[in-house]
Amino acid sequence: QVQLVESGGGLVEPGESLTLSCVTSGITFNILTMSWYRQAPGSQRELVAQISTSGSINYADSVKGRFTISRDTARNTAYLQMNNLKPEDTSVYYCNARLSRSREPWWGQGTQVTVSS
Repeated sequence: QVQLVESGGGLVEPGESLTLSCVTSGITFNILTMSWYRQAPGSQRELVAQISTSGSINYADSVKGRFTISRDTARNTAYLQMNNLKPEDTSVYYCNARLSRSREPWWGQGTQVTVSS
């Protein structure tokens, strides 16, 4: 069974950094497109960052220059390095993995990121 397990969320002050991790199991990691989404209360789910099987990367405009998505095949893990965090980054962050656009993706359990002074 395919499983995505997230970790790394927490409470930080503005300007600080966090790194989220998403460990996959039950499927070959290097055939997956990996993405990070976030959803704050009362808001729509937003694509934050995405990295394809070929290494192509996309970011939401709101996080460009601050967030970095990466993947480590040896550890079957995707990461989201978040620098210079702002209060508006506060959200539940979800890891997403898919084989293709025509198939249903798998989702992590979500991890809370809170940025507050």
